[in-house]
Amino acid sequence: MKSFFKKNKMNKEQSAAENPANENELEGTEEITNAAQSSNSAEVENPVELLKAELNVANDKFLRLYSDFENHKKRTFKERMDLLKSAGADVIISLLPVLDDLERAVRSMENNKDVESLKEGVVLIQNKLKNILTQKGLQAIDSMNKPFDTDLHEAVTNIPAEDEAKKGLVADELEKGYMLNDKVIRHAKVVVGM
Repeated sequence: MKSFFKKNKMNKEQSAAENPANENELEGTEEITNAAQSSNSAEVENPVELLKAELNVANDKFLRLYSDFENHKKRTFKERMDLLKSAGADVIISLLPVLDDLERAVRSMENNKDVESLKEGVVLIQNKLKNILTQKGLQAIDSMNKPFDTDLHEAVTNIPAEDEAKKGLVADELEKGYMLNDKVIRHAKVVVGM
């Protein structure tokens, strides 16, 4: 029996020397092995009891790793949900000045009868909004007189083309399309010349 324990200990020492990462894992097993050896020194040494002790250690490690993994999954899920909830906060914060400008424009419409100054103010607000969205990665899809592309356009209808050169080209744009960071987020609704 003593030769069994010596072989087992030698195998563990050899694998620890070959793979230092497993050294910590083996420490707990060696402690159980040593405890089993000392408790069985008075009795007849039983390798089955030793294996049961090692199995208990392995089960304990498995349960701890499983628990750590489950906690990791829960934590990453919670972090992902928090990220999704607050993902738009940056864009919304950058749009608040535009909202303030629109509120001022509405207030000035009540008192101001000068249509041209209101028009200029609304155009300025529109440009400010476009600039903010462009900084966030939004790009308008240029569709007019371009070849119809199903990746960028959605054909609402088609009309007869004035000449052969305009066949297959976008004749009119009903709703502008947009890309966000080179990914289409809304297809342009267009009329295609046939």
